[in-house]
Amino acid sequence: MRQRRLQGRHLLLAALMLAAPAALTAQTTSNYGTPGLIETPTAEMYPDGTLAFTSGMLDRTLRATMTFQMLPWVHGSFRYAVIEDFDQGGALNRYDRSFDIHFLLREEGRRSPALALGLRDFGGTGIYASEYLVATKTFRERLKLSGGIGWGRIVGRGSFSNPLGMLSDRFKTRPDANAGGIATTGQLDFGNWFRGDAALFGGASWQYNDRLTLLAEYSPDLYTQERSRIGFEVNSPVNFGLQYRFKNGTQLTASYLYGSTLGVNYSYFIDPRQSVAPGGQGAAPPPLLPVDRVALASWNLPDGPAAPARRQQALARSLEQEGLRLVYLEEAGETLRIGVENGRYGQAAQAIGRTARVLANTQPTQVQGFDIALMANGVPLSAVRIARNDLYELEHDLDGAWRSFARAEVSDSISLVKGGFTEAAYPHFSYRFGPYLQASFFDPDAPLRYEIGAQLGLDYTAAPGLTLSAGLRQPAAGNLDDSQRQSNSVIQRVRSDWGLYAQQSDLRIEHLTAEYIWRPGENLYARTTLGYLESMYGGLSGEILWFPANSRLALGAELNYVRQRDFDVLFGFQEYSTATGHVSAYYDLPGGYHAQVDAGRYLAGDYGATLTLDREFANGFKIGAFFTLTTVSFDDFGEGSFDKGIRLEIPVSWLTGRPSRDRLAQVIRPVLRDGGARLNVRNRLYGVTREARAQQLVKGWGRFMR
Repeated sequence: MRQRRLQGRHLLLAALMLAAPAALTAQTTSNYGTPGLIETPTAEMYPDGTLAFTSGMLDRTLRATMTFQMLPWVHGSFRYAVIEDFDQGGALNRYDRSFDIHFLLREEGRRSPALALGLRDFGGTGIYASEYLVATKTFRERLKLSGGIGWGRIVGRGSFSNPLGMLSDRFKTRPDANAGGIATTGQLDFGNWFRGDAALFGGASWQYNDRLTLLAEYSPDLYTQERSRIGFEVNSPVNFGLQYRFKNGTQLTASYLYGSTLGVNYSYFIDPRQSVAPGGQGAAPPPLLPVDRVALASWNLPDGPAAPARRQQALARSLEQEGLRLVYLEEAGETLRIGVENGRYGQAAQAIGRTARVLANTQPTQVQGFDIALMANGVPLSAVRIARNDLYELEHDLDGAWRSFARAEVSDSISLVKGGFTEAAYPHFSYRFGPYLQASFFDPDAPLRYEIGAQLGLDYTAAPGLTLSAGLRQPAAGNLDDSQRQSNSVIQRVRSDWGLYAQQSDLRIEHLTAEYIWRPGENLYARTTLGYLESMYGGLSGEILWFPANSRLALGAELNYVRQRDFDVLFGFQEYSTATGHVSAYYDLPGGYHAQVDAGRYLAGDYGATLTLDREFANGFKIGAFFTLTTVSFDDFGEGSFDKGIRLEIPVSWLTGRPSRDRLAQVIRPVLRDGGARLNVRNRLYGVTREARAQQLVKGWGRFMR
């Protein structure tokens, strides 16, 4: 059960992706962690899907940036900067969070440059807020020249009246955004974009050889705030740099900036499509045995009353060796209907392939077809019909995996599972024990807080769909409980007291629940969960999901009544209780993108909606972003203005090369407040069922034969 972790828009997105310009591949990364020279941007892009991490220092400023190439023509960045002694007359450091986005407007032609438009710090405090239009042209493969016009922070030396003022007088002035003000942090200052005076910038990079690149640029940035607050010196607009690219693709750049200071930054690049460890390190699939050998196998002789039991035992043992659990078995003439639970493979298609091979090697020759139902705690998710002859015919075919999918049939499995559960299937007990790491980011007193310890998970499935589950944690080390910041929230404190939970708890009951999941009808799933639902709330949760097996679209609804738990995370409750719930729509977009919209009532009693967009690669590596807007005003929300963040999900198999259902997941929020806070109930139905639906199966079907 656990996951270890509208037509028009569809066509529009597909058209945009197909028509996207071919990007000019980035050669260098700037101090801001984006394609650029040293401080100024260029019109370059990283290869599609690249995830870049950059850390750099200059004078008393540290910047750390994560940039994701979302599409060939657009990348986005999240930046965290620390400026020493910046606030309150030098008494406090500034911990700044900002977002960037950069669009390629035109690809580089034979005679024409690439052209890009970007916004820097469009959703942060505004200290780096700027907009730009930049062009880049390559000459003889090694020399790149860039030049552009900028607004906002970029403007300083050599500024002039905004040329957009010819379109409207509103472009001639730039309103005061109260940069860095707590009340406005995180707002999108649309009214400031491309307004006020402008300035020109530009530079060049020359690739001396495959490793070394020389950089020079003209930057009009006068570092006005840093000059007045920390004494940063700007003596010259010209910056110089040397960049060295290591054999593993990482970059180290050293620079001399503004005639006064040295800078250095290091960039590390990840291609989510390429695993850290080479794949195929798990056990090879069992070879298909010749048909005559299967017919002479001992479990088939003699054919009598005990033969079915022998075959079932042999089948269960063989499946167990492949990391699969037999829970359902029924013979229907020449077709065998089987239900298995996948405990090993991150791709459900690989579990189906292994099951089909085991069946071909153990079942009587008169069985010509297999209906393989993927199940979770006795709940059927979907079924795949495989013809036995196809396995033999396509085993050595160069395109056998995809031909097998073309011949397979994916359907809703409810009609396949009636009463054929095996005697050994239920009740079933399982446990998991190991270390855990919990991290908290961007606390102004400590940008990174963490806690490590041991955790124990227990699951007892008494009957199909009915599971009793417990999760315990014992902290061992860390500074998560050292936070002394008190919540200043003016609305109900439903999440902002997280520090009190860390301080006042030791051994914790993370969850203690009774959960029942069932199938009310075809294409329908339902869940009811009662107990301590998560570390901060307990109560009753109910959910229903409509999700056809071959559909990109799923619709769901959830309703909860919960009470806030005591800070010791044991058995007690506080006085606050509330009803919360959402209606949700999930849609698989072309190109590996996935959209989700949740609308309803949140834990603090506010109403609104959350929009999430993820990019998911075939191996399960997922990168996404979300934001929530509710009836809580920006001022009442407080720092951050509204809930937003980035989430990463990395399959353990991506790191190890071995089959695994474990995933490393992390949500990065600039700030955790009370507006837009949602209940973290386990086993939401979409996450439970999605891996077995056709859209996901086809993504991983390349592993059917592996």
